[in-house]
Amino acid sequence: MNTAGRPEQARWKVVLALFCVVISLMLWSNGLLDSLKRPSVANDLERRQLELAVLAAPNLPPALSQAFAGSDPLGRLEKHLEELGRSQAEAGQSASTDLLLEQALVAVHQGQRQRALPLLEQARSRDSAVATALLQAQPLAALEARRLSASLAPVPLLRQWSCEALSANPLACGQPQLGQSSALRLVLVNLLPGLTLLAGLGLLLRELWLRGRGRSLPMPPLVGPALGEIDAVLLVGGGFVVVGELLTPWLLGPLVENLLSLVELPTALHSALSVLLLYLGLMTGPLLILVWMLRGLGPAPQGGWLQLGLLPPWVPAGRALKGFLIVLPLVSLVSWLQEQLWSDPGGSNPLLELVLQGGALAPLGCYAFTAIVLAPLFEETIFRGVLLPVVARQRGPWVGVLVSGLVFAIAHLSLGELPALLMLGLGLGWLRLSSGRLGASVLMHSLWNAMTFANLVLLGS
Repeated sequence: MNTAGRPEQARWKVVLALFCVVISLMLWSNGLLDSLKRPSVANDLERRQLELAVLAAPNLPPALSQAFAGSDPLGRLEKHLEELGRSQAEAGQSASTDLLLEQALVAVHQGQRQRALPLLEQARSRDSAVATALLQAQPLAALEARRLSASLAPVPLLRQWSCEALSANPLACGQPQLGQSSALRLVLVNLLPGLTLLAGLGLLLRELWLRGRGRSLPMPPLVGPALGEIDAVLLVGGGFVVVGELLTPWLLGPLVENLLSLVELPTALHSALSVLLLYLGLMTGPLLILVWMLRGLGPAPQGGWLQLGLLPPWVPAGRALKGFLIVLPLVSLVSWLQEQLWSDPGGSNPLLELVLQGGALAPLGCYAFTAIVLAPLFEETIFRGVLLPVVARQRGPWVGVLVSGLVFAIAHLSLGELPALLMLGLGLGWLRLSSGRLGASVLMHSLWNAMTFANLVLLGS
């Protein structure tokens, strides 16, 4: 057997791994710093919550209205819109047309039409047909009023109030149906997370009590790919970062745009398909590298190198639900503490804003498939399927959990979301250890993303 080339091959692997580490550190540090310049979706979420409360309040019994919509939701919405306008001005940006229109309509609903006029004039100067029609103060036919209001951003309150202000027959704008659906959505978006959080807190306390009394179940053996730490660096740094995050968008991005340009699509669907196709491309390179690495390891152990363990499905599903509930209070606590120390760090994942504005079913379906199916399967394969067991074999299981969680959090390139993502990553790593299977972590990750997605859809259009 010729082994003369093995030291040289190992040396080149180390050099290549160092190169990947340098590139990854450069890209990730720049990405984290750039995230501070991106707006946070938190402001839009608060705005949508207040808009939903304004629409829902008249359709709720007084006790429920006070509990879910709060006191004076219209006044709080007005204050929030003013704060958004000031923050945009401080950032050197002019207020958006939709913001100007919504501020004007809030003033009209408060019986202050004179205060609304300069806002409408600013919107008309930007060729807003709705602002022009509102300034003319001539009622339009119901069909024309609905057509004009539908041309606005997919924001229910803005469209509803614009239609009512423009129409000669405001009842044709569908206010009762919208008010009832808004009331249901407001209750769901507040009640379900609260109940889930309480259930998770109970499970967390029970888990801590069992561990404190030494009654928790022992950890199963941790089985993973028989790869070295250099291999893990090459997979994460070379595959995930260099190939996936750097080369794939550069090479595949123009091809996707040219392909989609061949078909006339609505803007929202075009963006959603672009996200889906680029993510599929981003996954392909790293997964091919992983397959190539695993092929050289010889026969796989029972359950495979990744120990996916999705059968029977109710076993990993139950573990995933339990892990989700236990981790939820911890992530919520970390997010709350960060908010006290750093109220608006910015840098939210751009996909959150796209889902919030998704509107139509087809774009939302593309985003849902990307966020709930593809992202958990891909990320858990890399971070908990390979990185965690490889590091754990050399450094210990809890170091593996910490390293995989930290790399997972940093890879999302958002300083504002880093603490919460780190806690989530630690929870996913703990579930990988405690279950002995990757499938439970994949399903818990999917469940987490599904919860976030559902909340955005309920608050959105």
